[in-house]
Amino acid sequence: MRHGLRRICALALLLGLALCGVAPAQTIQARAIEWDAIPHTESHFFTTTDGVRLHYLEAGPRAAHTIVFVPGWTMPAWIWRPQIVAFSRAYHVVAFDPRGQGDSEVAPDGYDQERRGRDINELLAHLGPAPALVVGWSLGVLDTLADVHVAGDARFAGLVLVDNSVGEEPPPTPRKPSHARPLPHEVFMRAFIRSMFRTPQTPAYLDRLTATALRTPEPAAHALLNYPVPRTYWREAIYAARVPVLYVVRPGLAGQAGNLQRNRPDTETAVFSDAGHALFVDDAARFDTLMQDFIQRHVWP
Repeated sequence: MRHGLRRICALALLLGLALCGVAPAQTIQARAIEWDAIPHTESHFFTTTDGVRLHYLEAGPRAAHTIVFVPGWTMPAWIWRPQIVAFSRAYHVVAFDPRGQGDSEVAPDGYDQERRGRDINELLAHLGPAPALVVGWSLGVLDTLADVHVAGDARFAGLVLVDNSVGEEPPPTPRKPSHARPLPHEVFMRAFIRSMFRTPQTPAYLDRLTATALRTPEPAAHALLNYPVPRTYWREAIYAARVPVLYVVRPGLAGQAGNLQRNRPDTETAVFSDAGHALFVDDAARFDTLMQDFIQRHVWP
């Protein structure tokens, strides 16, 4: 299935043609080791029912309400660093490394929407019986909605879905196919990652993010961009979920946001016009304020 993330990747490919010079993989890895850990955050693992060891970061008081952050395509849990720091003051915060990403096991299979949805559901079960607010970004939107398809919404207190199509109308505008010669995977990933941000990021941050993204094997990365389900799969899930939803997007998905808010009760939306795909990094202050307001009014008043 070609979904909105493929169009984002196509844009990164075009941007990559204009970039020159890529550090060798060993240089990227060496710089990655220098990155500081997120303060007051613990590292944990759990094992899925198909025997895969998955990683998550945990911060904040465990007795508090739980917020679970799910990153996008090939991205690590720690990309949510601004939100881990901000929300762990009052909430039990968990940032997830999906299979093959971050510090989770690079499994030989399971890179499909059903298994990825089950992975999220099993993480929520592992964390405890209380429903959690789940925040999914990019591919994490689809994996979270796949969890609804797989297991329903009983483990959710609410959903925050960030910058990917949810199968609403209108569909994302397809980009014209490029006739440029495909880039090597490492070059492509570096270009893609730089395309996610509108605000400047340090070379060390971008190098670490690239090194981490390259842990996902290229065949698995391709499989994650081609879930074999129609657009209606995601729409069915979001309309089946009986929990509050906050849908945060950039202008290309504003039409879907408008229709979702009109057609689905208990939905709020916001459009970030001056941020990149990783809008929660580019404009963390606005995103965090929006999310906190949503939580206090709709999720845990």
